[in-house]
Amino acid sequence: MYSGGNASSLPLVGGSSEPTIKDLSKPGRRAFNYPKLDVPEEKIEHNCIKVEKAPLPEVSEHDLVMHFSRLAHRNFAVDLGFYPLGSCTMKYNPRFADWVASLSGFSNLHPATPGKYSQGSLEILYKLEEYLKNITGMDNASFQPPAGASGELTGLLIIKEYLNNNNMSNKKNIIVPDSAHGTNPASAKMAGFDVVEVATDINGLVDVDELKKLVDENTAGLMLTNPNTGGLFEEDILEISKIIHDVDGLLYYDGANLNAIVGVSRPGDMGFDIVHSNLHKTFATPHGGGGPGSGPVAVKEFLREYLPGPIVIKDNDNYEWYQPKYSIGRMHGYHGNFLVALRALAYMMLLGKEGLDSLGSYAVLNARYLASKVSSTIPLAYEKPCMHEFVATVKELKKTNKIKAYDVGKALLDRGFHSPTIYFPLIVEEALMFEPTETQTVDTLDDLAETLSIIINELINSTESFENYPKNLPVGRPNELIPAKHLTVNWGDFELLEITE
Repeated sequence: MYSGGNASSLPLVGGSSEPTIKDLSKPGRRAFNYPKLDVPEEKIEHNCIKVEKAPLPEVSEHDLVMHFSRLAHRNFAVDLGFYPLGSCTMKYNPRFADWVASLSGFSNLHPATPGKYSQGSLEILYKLEEYLKNITGMDNASFQPPAGASGELTGLLIIKEYLNNNNMSNKKNIIVPDSAHGTNPASAKMAGFDVVEVATDINGLVDVDELKKLVDENTAGLMLTNPNTGGLFEEDILEISKIIHDVDGLLYYDGANLNAIVGVSRPGDMGFDIVHSNLHKTFATPHGGGGPGSGPVAVKEFLREYLPGPIVIKDNDNYEWYQPKYSIGRMHGYHGNFLVALRALAYMMLLGKEGLDSLGSYAVLNARYLASKVSSTIPLAYEKPCMHEFVATVKELKKTNKIKAYDVGKALLDRGFHSPTIYFPLIVEEALMFEPTETQTVDTLDDLAETLSIIINELINSTESFENYPKNLPVGRPNELIPAKHLTVNWGDFELLEITE
């Protein structure tokens, strides 16, 4: 059977029988040598300088390289296996974009460099803005937000400032679907709005009749992603847009699922006024790991003067910084994470118009193909054809065989696949959310579907405890509740807490 992941065959380190870096230490071994001192030696006397030798392990260079290489291979990544995390869009990042971002003219440029000395970099932001405007159907954009959630907050602050400037400060309510990402209501609250939840109907779409009941003169706007969090296209989006605009509310597009519609439809044409784009989800920049992200916000023309500034404009052949008149202020110390934006532009230009026009279509094709295969093992939550992702549910298997979504995810890890998103969206019981993206081959999709079938059969017919999964990884099932409730930030203060159910 073709292996889509191979994570289980990687060399492991850190188990009970494997040496740590301290175990490898032998006195006198060195992984480096300082160069010969070529300046006069100066003795420094200070009470902060330690006298005793630092207790660092002494190892050879080869041992050191092998140790950290083994540690790196223990971490599951897109470059090692299939990462079908629904809602997260874990797609492959082309190395070409990394190469472009590493060019010294870009990577060594100080963000405070005056515009007249950084015309090339300003041109990059200007060109990327043009691409995003065409893809989203918007008129202007800012690259300051350093992540998607920051983009959401930016959009909500723009809405707030716009309403206040137009004497509509009575509008305090932001409507959010019950299936939305948790950052949606959080961003609305941080911007000073009250959150009103709208229900999802039996088909997995916004309940339009319920929405009509919730909308009134105090409605500031609606936050929505389309396709929605269940992976379904909101067929009534034009009606939804009219309902919100009829009370002078604004429509905010959460760009988490933009990947599904690139080259097919545009949020601006659906009636959205503000769009944030997750560059890692749609345009293949690095995702997660605590590193730099980018969540640029694009708006319709009437909101341009509220964007966080400065933004780039073109004056004849020169690129200049422009400060919007009613700007909400900075969302970043400088102009956003420039090298992430550069990677996105490199990715767009690498694909070209033909590639970008087919990006969303291939993402949907892969998801529908995988959904058809998975549905023979696990029923889908909704009958409507999915877009870029789909939700399956093991709620019946939980009733009949005590199989939980958590068990399935852990068992997949044993076979070289990352778990899909589990227990999300919250409105689906025992949810498993899959998103293959357009970068996976049909072989990998077949392999995942077949592996999933084998796992379910094992779980149904096995007499051993489900708690034994994963069996072959260095870390089994750590209690995820205890560290969430008892944060330990100092290793010296660490105490092994008794796990209680």
